[in-house]
Amino acid sequence: MTDWNDLRYVLECVRNGGLSGAARALRVNHATVSRRIAAAEEAMGARLFDRSASGYRPTDAGLEAARAAEKMEAAGHDLSRSLSARDQRLSGPLTITAPQLVVERVLAPILRDFCRRYPEIDLRIVAANRQLNLTAHEADVAFRISDEPSETLVGRRITGQSAAVYVSREQASRLRADPTLPLDWIRFAHWPGPPDILKQAWPDRRIAMTVDDMYAALAGVRAGIGATRIPCFLGDTEPEMERLWKLPLIPYRPLWILTHADLRRTRRVVTFTEFAAARVQHLRPLFEGRRPGAAAYPLTISDGDTTSSPSALPTA
Repeated sequence: MTDWNDLRYVLECVRNGGLSGAARALRVNHATVSRRIAAAEEAMGARLFDRSASGYRPTDAGLEAARAAEKMEAAGHDLSRSLSARDQRLSGPLTITAPQLVVERVLAPILRDFCRRYPEIDLRIVAANRQLNLTAHEADVAFRISDEPSETLVGRRITGQSAAVYVSREQASRLRADPTLPLDWIRFAHWPGPPDILKQAWPDRRIAMTVDDMYAALAGVRAGIGATRIPCFLGDTEPEMERLWKLPLIPYRPLWILTHADLRRTRRVVTFTEFAAARVQHLRPLFEGRRPGAAAYPLTISDGDTTSSPSALPTA
């Protein structure tokens, strides 16, 4: 009989296009993946992959085995969520995922106060810019910056957002002193280019640096390398930065708090989402850009009154 653990290696090898991708996904070395696939082939009495210099290519039997493994994996995730949904204690593990900068700038004091109020809940934070798979139960609750969250998730839009173009105070002083200077721009590799309003207000621009994430962009603006578009909740809490004048706010994707539909009535999930959503909504002026220059904006506020009774979350 084929071991499910061996089938996981077959599935990830098909899913990720070979040994290297499977090894990364499973956090093991190539030799382990190769050995476990060989064990699955021996148990099933069939060749699951054709080996060549270009890598592992799944045979028809390999694709069939991967489909069966995927069904087993999905059944395991369903069972995990189902058992979690039955647990109505205000204790035990609760995994939250959010983008790193949202955790740093907004959630940290909220998480602190939640831990103090519910010390029996084992709060686990995954600060990641990649989106964890809630269907696979990689997390219980997710904060997502998105126009349209996945249809498999439920929750609420907790605040709209705006962005603005920010520069260092030093660069702003130089531009005010000599408006003829070109505007140094920090470009995001995955964004199409500066917003149209910037092209009109500052036609004389030059690319000073290209970055691949917001941490690098913030560091570049702080250092005076150039200007770039930044969400207001980040830019307005930076004491060494200011908005570039002559430019209006720029629409930005809203912030959501979400969970899987199977967990929408779980007491720990409902308690946390209601607690966190209420706190974040107090910060809406910051997210919406209605507090320009608010470097000292108070992120620690009264946690107010929250309910601990399980109730369904609204659909997203």
